[in-house]
Amino acid sequence: MAPTPESTSNPQRNARTTPAPTLALKPGTSWQDAWQRSLAAAPEAFRDDRALNLWAGAWHPDGAPLPATSPVDGTPIAGPPRLDADAALHAVRASLDQHRAWRQVPLTERKARISATLDALTEHRELLALLLVWEIGKPWKLAQADVDRAIDGVRWYVSEIERMLADRAPLPGPVSNIASWNYPMSVLIHAMLVQALAGNAVMAKTPTDGGLVTLTLACALAAREGVPATLVSGSGKELSPALVRSPEIGCVSFVGGRDTGGRVATAVADLGKRHILEQEGLNTWGIWNFSDWPALTPLLRKTFDYAKQRCTAYPRFVVQREAFADFLTAYLPAVRSVRFGHPLAVADPADPLPELDFGPLINAGKAKELADLTSEAITRGAVPLHRGSLADGRFLSSQDTSAYFPPTTLLAPPSSSPLHHAEPFGPVDTIVLVDTEAELLAAMNASNGALVASLSCDDKETYDRLAPQIRAFKVGHGKPRSRGDRDELFGGFGNSWSGAFVGGELLVRAVTEGPAAERLPGNFPDYHLMP
Repeated sequence: MAPTPESTSNPQRNARTTPAPTLALKPGTSWQDAWQRSLAAAPEAFRDDRALNLWAGAWHPDGAPLPATSPVDGTPIAGPPRLDADAALHAVRASLDQHRAWRQVPLTERKARISATLDALTEHRELLALLLVWEIGKPWKLAQADVDRAIDGVRWYVSEIERMLADRAPLPGPVSNIASWNYPMSVLIHAMLVQALAGNAVMAKTPTDGGLVTLTLACALAAREGVPATLVSGSGKELSPALVRSPEIGCVSFVGGRDTGGRVATAVADLGKRHILEQEGLNTWGIWNFSDWPALTPLLRKTFDYAKQRCTAYPRFVVQREAFADFLTAYLPAVRSVRFGHPLAVADPADPLPELDFGPLINAGKAKELADLTSEAITRGAVPLHRGSLADGRFLSSQDTSAYFPPTTLLAPPSSSPLHHAEPFGPVDTIVLVDTEAELLAAMNASNGALVASLSCDDKETYDRLAPQIRAFKVGHGKPRSRGDRDELFGGFGNSWSGAFVGGELLVRAVTEGPAAERLPGNFPDYHLMP
C-alpha cells in the first residue's frame, strides 16, 4: 500500500508556528567548568590543557594530543594523546607485571579496592555525566544513567563474585579492551572493573571519537585505590599490534563495527587467544498479525534514545503489508514527538536541564554520512515517510549544528543502498513490507545475525514458533530488548559476535580460567555454544 499524503511528513507541519524561546547554556555546565572540575578531582591525570596516558601505574605526558571538538556545539575540548607502537608495547609489558602481582591479591582485598573505586565514582557522578554530555553528546538524563549503570552493575558483581570465582583463576595475562565511544562508563569502565575484580590487570584504548576525559577521570579514581588499570590513546593501526597481538595479553575484549571487529577476530583466531568481540548487526522489529497499536507508540519513541547510537538500537521495522496503515498511525506520532537539541540549553538559568531523546551524533562527519545515505536511497527509490528538520530542535542562537541529524524514516530502501542491510547508527529508520512469514523471517535476518530483535504479534503460539527462527541473541515479544544488567546474559548470532558471551556469570567466566577441557559459551571459529 502506498503511503497517503497524510501519512508522510509535511514541511509546513515541521515549521515552528510560535517563536521559540531564547536559550542559553545553563550556568556551571560549560566545557571549561567540566574541565576545571576534572583537574581539581584528579590533578595527577591532567596537565594544563591535556589529558595524560596511564601505564605502569603512573601518569605520563607522552603522545601528541590530537585537536578535538565537542559534537554538542563545536567547542574545542581535550584531544587524545596518541602513543606510538613502541610506547604501547612498553605499556603492555608493564601491565603484565601488574597482572602477575594483582592476581595474587586476595579476593577480599580486591573487593575492597573495587568498592572504594565505586564510592569515588559515585562522589563524582554528576561530573562524569557532564563530561559525557560534552564529549559524546549524551543528553543529561541518559548520561547520568550511563554512569549509574556502571556503578550499580559493578556493585552487584562485588556482592556475587565469590560464587562466580569458585574453582576459577585469573588469566595468564591482562585483559585488553578496545571499545566504541558510545558507552564509556556502562560498557567499558564496567567491564574493566569486573575484569579486575576477577583478578586481572586491565588495559583500555581510548576511543578515538570521544570519551577521553570521562575515561581518564574514572581510571584515575580506580588507580588511586590500587586497581591495576592502563589507559592509552592512539590509532588502531599503531596500537593494534600491541593491544591485540602481544603474547602478554590474556584476552582481547572488543566492542565496535564489523570491519574492525573482523580484523581483530582474524588476529585472535590466528593466535588462539581468548576473546570477546561484540560487533554490529541490523537489529529488527517485526510486526505480524498484531493489533495493540496504542501500546506500540510509546515503545517506538523510546527506540530513538541517544539517536539510536547504541548496539541494541532498532533501525529496521519489518511490517506485514496489510497492517501498514495501522502501523503508520502508531509510528508517525512517535517519530514526530521526538525531542532533540543542545543537551545543556535552557530558557531560564533556574530551569532543569532539558529531557531530550537525543543530542548530536558523534561528529559532523557522521551527520553528513547519514544525510548522503538517505538522499542516495531516496534517489534510488526509497519512499521518505518522515523527514525531520533541524528547525524542530532546541538550540542556542547561532550555535554550530553540523553534528545534528533530525529523525528520518524511509520505506523500502533499495537493495543497492547500505541502508538496506547495514545499521545506520543514527536516527534513521527503514521499513520493509512483507506478505508471508517466510518473507518476514528473511527480512529480519538480513544482516546474518544480530544482538537483539523483537516481534509484535497477538498470538503467543505464533511468537513461540517464529522467534527461534530469528537470528538474534535476544528476541522480545512486543517489547525491545537491551544489553541487560547484572545477571542477564548477552551475546550475538552470526557475524554480530565472535568469542565468549558475557553478562552475569558469563562475563567472569570469559576472563578467568576453569577446568582444562572447559568450553565457554560463545561463538568461536570451531564451535557455537549457547548458555
